[in-house]
Amino acid sequence: MASGGFSNKPKILRGAFVEFGISLPPLLVVFQFNPLTISRTRSAYVTQQANPQDAQAAQNSGFSGLLTSSPGIRPPGQRITINPERLSFDIRLDATDKLNDGDGLTQQFGIAPQLATLELMMMPKGGSLLTAAVSALLGGGPPSFAFSGSDAKNPPVMLFIWGRKKVLPVNITNMQIREEEFSADLNPIRATVSVSLEVIEGPNLPFIYTEALREVMSLLNLANIGQIANTIVPA
Repeated sequence: MASGGFSNKPKILRGAFVEFGISLPPLLVVFQFNPLTISRTRSAYVTQQANPQDAQAAQNSGFSGLLTSSPGIRPPGQRITINPERLSFDIRLDATDKLNDGDGLTQQFGIAPQLATLELMMMPKGGSLLTAAVSALLGGGPPSFAFSGSDAKNPPVMLFIWGRKKVLPVNITNMQIREEEFSADLNPIRATVSVSLEVIEGPNLPFIYTEALREVMSLLNLANIGQIANTIVPA
């Protein structure tokens, strides 16, 4: 039996934020504790197109007209727009174990390095002092610290990795950091970070990979198709 636990104890995968692409400084945070809950939201809204032909068809059609002249049961001219998926959860950081183990970096800075990395995930790389220094060494121009405008001033694209079946490109749209305990040097040693994400949906490889696995999971659900009888005929 392995020391400190059972030999057959399963190894739990950890979630993470990983920057999509390589730049300076590279951004990577592996979750110390996996979130206990993740909220996933997808919204849609319906619009009615102002098409004269659709309006006339809607005026002339009753229930029977919908069955014969319209494609399916949706009224003529009606369109539905589906918004990107949004996720929200809490990330917990705690330096207690590393402090007890005598980790020198943690003793000096607490969890400040992890918090700083999370904060930089919402900042454009064009405003990075380290990026500016490297650019200057390579003969580039002076840095710009404006947070709007060109694509070079946009925050980096982050990958939210949650197991092998969910690798989502996301924008971090909101981050709330609650520092809960401090060392003698006032470095944070405990914190909870609440984040909100919006999935970047489209023809990009991470999203296509995740969407393909979602469709595979849906196909596996066909194993339960026999249960449809219970919705019509009492068991």
